[in-house]
Amino acid sequence: MNITHVVENLNCGGLERMVIELAKAQRAAGHRCQVVCVFERGTLVVELDAVGIPVTACGKRRGLDLRALRRLRRAVAGHATQILHTHNAAAHYLAVLATLGRPIARIINTRHGMAVSQAMSRREWLYHRALARTDAVAMVCAAAREDAVRHGLVPERLAHVVPNGIRIEAFASADAASRERLHETLGLAPGARVIGTVGRLNWAKNQVSLIRAFARVQAELADAVLVLVGAGRLRQELEQCARAEGVERQVHFLGARGDVRDLLPGFDVFALSSVSEGYSMALLEASASGLAIVATDVGGNREIVRDGVTGCLVPARDDAALAAALLALLRDPARVQRLGAAARRWALTEGSLQAMAERYEALYHDQPEYACA
Repeated sequence: MNITHVVENLNCGGLERMVIELAKAQRAAGHRCQVVCVFERGTLVVELDAVGIPVTACGKRRGLDLRALRRLRRAVAGHATQILHTHNAAAHYLAVLATLGRPIARIINTRHGMAVSQAMSRREWLYHRALARTDAVAMVCAAAREDAVRHGLVPERLAHVVPNGIRIEAFASADAASRERLHETLGLAPGARVIGTVGRLNWAKNQVSLIRAFARVQAELADAVLVLVGAGRLRQELEQCARAEGVERQVHFLGARGDVRDLLPGFDVFALSSVSEGYSMALLEASASGLAIVATDVGGNREIVRDGVTGCLVPARDDAALAAALLALLRDPARVQRLGAAARRWALTEGSLQAMAERYEALYHDQPEYACA
């Protein structure tokens, strides 16, 4: 099949990473793929350049930009596109508008993340109009599908579930050697128990709650440390929170890192304290790394973390419950190992890039019963 993916750009982010990996997997399966960026190409484009997948930038300016729409139309036509796969709302309605009158076998849209109540916004109004020429809308988790249908953003007949996937084989399972390397890297005392998290430092990830919960943990287990991987505008506020809680020496801010795959196996337990979440790539990667997880029960988290099987779910914004779950795991290494092994097994079958690619191919062939998780 000739597949065209349409995105806003290929700058850093979970959406962009998923599109790149999906396009590469589809190319390896024998499909002819290209990516069209509505705005600029973006910093991650080098990965597609390296494997010979064409990327076109339309350079859209603010407002109605007919020149950019013509570029998009030419890119779709020049590729003899059979499957037009758009990502999120703006890329979708612009691609539909640009390709009016062109024969395209299937038009598929993916909405990344959770739906929000914006049914009357201009963007959502345009998106909703474009759904008249849309064959299917993929949601990254069942919770997102229910949210979108409930808010009237997507008709139920069009809404399907295709969870994100990652290259599981690229992640090593947690083990003693990995923990020792992380201890050496961070200058931790031998035997220190590491709670780790990965994510942007923003309100949605709610690392303030995690730091406060960690202070409770640290009061019980003096050798516990907290590692936060990620950058964001709230770093200074979070550092102040750690000082206020008296745990600034035990909380390590690593900033944005390109070696997350190497860091994850060094954690004892993975924590996610989000108040809003779609289908978390961080939880997927933690599962692939064989880590026991404590996560808040929001969005699609429960579709990755099986409570009592691969980890523990706690209410959002409940510092005491988060602390209690972390303490229980850190005090029971055998349970941590058991949950982590189960998380890895789940990731291999349900969270792989191959599983995601197969589900999208089912949608492309109008077989949604095989696409749904």
